[in-house]
Amino acid sequence: MVIFRTGDLEQQRYPQTYKRYKASGFTLLEVLVALVIVGTALSASLRAVSNLTRNSGALHASTMGSWSAENTLVNLRLSKVWPDVGKQSINCPQDDMQLVCEQSVTASNNPNFRRVEINVYDAQDTQRRVAHLVQLVSNGL
Repeated sequence: MVIFRTGDLEQQRYPQTYKRYKASGFTLLEVLVALVIVGTALSASLRAVSNLTRNSGALHASTMGSWSAENTLVNLRLSKVWPDVGKQSINCPQDDMQLVCEQSVTASNNPNFRRVEINVYDAQDTQRRVAHLVQLVSNGL
């Protein structure tokens, strides 16, 4: 006894139609699964681009703050003046940012060196420290 499935009989009677029908495209379920996968990938990429955009502002501020701190130290070295111990605030704008450099000079263990610490703050938000740089300056400059 031979058992035929319905598809087998149709394939024997109409081989060209059956082949054409079988290879005609995707099912609705396959299309929906593909759409879910593409939607998830697009959502993840949009979130990544959003994080990059948010972080670029902080990176720009950090770079400008580092440049301002380095410029303050270079100005100190070029002035060839032995820095006095104490604190002072200096306006140090960089690019489009208004920054304030707070210079703190302290004595070190070696009397020929002074420890100079530069903290750079955003002028609009003085609690937000943008950069921090420490260097020893010699008496011989």
